[in-house]
Amino acid sequence: MASGFGLSGGPSRCFPFWQEVLACYVVNTDADSDSGKHKCRPVLDDYYECLHHKKEAAKVSALQAAYRRREAQTPRDQAPSAGEIRSLGLLDRKAEEVDISAASTIPRYSDNAPKGASTIAEKVGLK
Repeated sequence: MASGFGLSGGPSRCFPFWQEVLACYVVNTDADSDSGKHKCRPVLDDYYECLHHKKEAAKVSALQAAYRRREAQTPRDQAPSAGEIRSLGLLDRKAEEVDISAASTIPRYSDNAPKGASTIAEKVGLK
């Protein structure tokens, strides 16, 4: 807030709050006495919140803590065990149940070739 200019060259994000603080000081104080400064405390607090976001950070922190406490209190229904998560259920099964073979998972040109297209081997005369 030293210059009053924001990052994009316009007024900073807190400049309107600063203007309110100055207006409050002008209205409530004079050259002889500044006894009216205490009336500007709420406006000054708003300006400080705009600069530092302390109240907002405290509120977010309290919400996150409450959320974590609530999650810890409520057990999940049928939650998978750590072993099930690590193995994705594939290691405990038999090979027939899993049915994964390298030949069936790797696509071949003939799988994706348009109907009636001949392969390179047929063109060369190898087939």
